[in-house]
Amino acid sequence: ASRKMSGKAGHPAYYDPQDQKAFMKQPTVFLNKKEFLGKAGRKAARFVKSVGLGFKTPLEAKDGVYIDKKCPWAGNVSIRGKLLRGVVVSNKMKRTIVIRRDYMHYIKKYNRYEKRHKNVPAHVSPAFKLNPGDSVVVGQCRPLSKTVRFNVLQVITEAAGGKKFSKF
Repeated sequence: ASRKMSGKAGHPAYYDPQDQKAFMKQPTVFLNKKEFLGKAGRKAARFVKSVGLGFKTPLEAKDGVYIDKKCPWAGNVSIRGKLLRGVVVSNKMKRTIVIRRDYMHYIKKYNRYEKRHKNVPAHVSPAFKLNPGDSVVVGQCRPLSKTVRFNVLQVITEAAGGKKFSKF
């Protein structure tokens, strides 16, 4: 499926939103205003909100043309509950990533720790462009699918090298 681009080249937030059979639109924005008929070059209205908790709204969420009902800024999802930090392991799903959370588990018998990890699937808004190895902050939201209960809120660091066991 080839996608038409508008705006910043290569960024998923600026792809043509009409890539589905159904007409993609934000449910809170009325598209048939009579004011826009004669005036060319006016930007279409866009619904964007703040998620709060000290997280800034990305510029791509404000300026982008993407339609994502599960986006915490441009969709109908509220962030509540836990905030987790992890490293992106996989971005092979459409708008979903898997983050790995490493931790140490104490074994009382041997008075030592062992390394353990949990994989957490999280929805990623088209406002972010993520690659494996990136460190992200995810926030808990309502269930978005069978396994997804978190949404990416911030990219902390970009991936530098290969796979390695990093600090927690």
